[in-house]
Amino acid sequence: MPDDARAPLALAQRAWASAYAELAAADRAGALGGEQLEQLAEAAYLTGGLVPAVDAWTRAHTQWLAAGDRPRAARCGFWVAFVLLNNGEPARGGGWVDRVRRLLEGHDAPCVEEGYVAYADGLRAVLTGDAVVAHEAFVRAGEVAAQRGDRQLETLARVGTGRCAIYLGDVPRGVALLDEAMVSVSAQEVSPIAAGDVYCTVIEGFQELFDLQRVQEWTAALSHWCDAQPQLVLYRGQCLVHRAEVMQLHGAWQDAEQEADRACARLVEPTGQPALGAGLYLRAELHRLRGEEAAAERAYDLAHRHGRDPQPGLALLRLAQGRTETAGGALRRGLEAAGDPVSRCRLLPAHVEVALAGGDVAAARLGAEELGQVAQELGSPYLQAQADTALGAVLLAEGDAPGAGVALRRALGAWRGLDAPYDAARARVLLAASCRALGDEDGEALELKASAGVFRELGAAPDLARVHARLGHPLDGPLSRREVEVLRLVASGRTNRAIAEQLVISEKTVARHLSNIFTKLDLASRSAATAYAYEHGLVGSG
Repeated sequence: MPDDARAPLALAQRAWASAYAELAAADRAGALGGEQLEQLAEAAYLTGGLVPAVDAWTRAHTQWLAAGDRPRAARCGFWVAFVLLNNGEPARGGGWVDRVRRLLEGHDAPCVEEGYVAYADGLRAVLTGDAVVAHEAFVRAGEVAAQRGDRQLETLARVGTGRCAIYLGDVPRGVALLDEAMVSVSAQEVSPIAAGDVYCTVIEGFQELFDLQRVQEWTAALSHWCDAQPQLVLYRGQCLVHRAEVMQLHGAWQDAEQEADRACARLVEPTGQPALGAGLYLRAELHRLRGEEAAAERAYDLAHRHGRDPQPGLALLRLAQGRTETAGGALRRGLEAAGDPVSRCRLLPAHVEVALAGGDVAAARLGAEELGQVAQELGSPYLQAQADTALGAVLLAEGDAPGAGVALRRALGAWRGLDAPYDAARARVLLAASCRALGDEDGEALELKASAGVFRELGAAPDLARVHARLGHPLDGPLSRREVEVLRLVASGRTNRAIAEQLVISEKTVARHLSNIFTKLDLASRSAATAYAYEHGLVGSG
């Protein structure tokens, strides 16, 4: 096959790495014109090469400008701005937006690129937190796109308008716009770059609304889209993060951890990808839920360094460490800084839990009531389940066991309907407390045993230990906290070296802990220790 036919074939097959290799080789030979430089930029971008993509679009911009084609030069300039703004470089990206605008001001005939500039204005405003200005810009971009018949720009503008409508309080309109945008993506009416951006932006929008059904539906579609392009690098990491989040909700914690690890490995390069912070936060959450406090601490710190607010997870870790005042202070600061009800709802469940632990029942009630109000406004089953769980906990603290039982049974039904086993088990623990307050000892025991089975399957060691304590047979027996942690990791199949790395101790220290464990429990091997760990709920049985 002639060399000049390989790149077009690779592009048609969406074999982005192959296309990039062919086009980059031709570029080194000095053989690329403006159109081929644009193809090189697209292939570079989709394989994660943000710097070479910006370089290729910049050179294409220069070539089209020299040829007198201002609209084509403006389009290349838009993609440079798009990459830079999305990569967290507002100064450079904004400079390109202004450059393209001035370029088009000198062009006689109206063109669709004016709409792309408006879209870039909206994107810039979103990144600075100005939803009103962004909404106006996205609407303007959509109007130009409709006039010029540009489905890609129309779809991008629709997503931007929808996200801003949600920020401004018009949730039904925002949801409708996001759903309509996904129709265009499913119909392949946009380029791969736009398609990936729309997928991730829409999924994030529905996550903000706690609309888990749509999150799961579009995450599955994004996974299918990525799988159809094996050489795709960009967007694949975000896809893995979304998949991991869904897995965590449904109780597949081991699978979620593996997906999160894969996501973080992919998102390290190119640098500056916001999804890396989300992946690190998810890893921190899984460590916290399994009682791996040191690993959780490190992961929250890394998530923060990569732009992800470590709350509310870090506050819940502090609560588990007995630092209730520190946890409460962090959540209060977060709630004060949250600019909209949806952002506050991400913190309110933890705020209620921490306030109750600190004895501030009044603050917990206010938090539960606010959570319930927003849940009703958004019509979110997930948020309503959280609100009912929080309300049940508050009613228990207020001494209203019958009312708590009603709220908690409602929450339990909702969590089971969402296939969220961990949250359902937590609701059962609270329900057991309401049974105990009403003198229903059998009901208490049944709820605790049901929750213990779930915690055991998941490997939620701290929750399982608390349930075992309430059932009258503590989990850890003669072992120290650190020995329990080492035993759990041994039972999970980790080597001494892996345990040492995770706990930040030496292999010699791990060996000493194992020797103590074998002596205290009268065990002779790692397999016997593993069996003991499973029998006593230190790891899941799945």
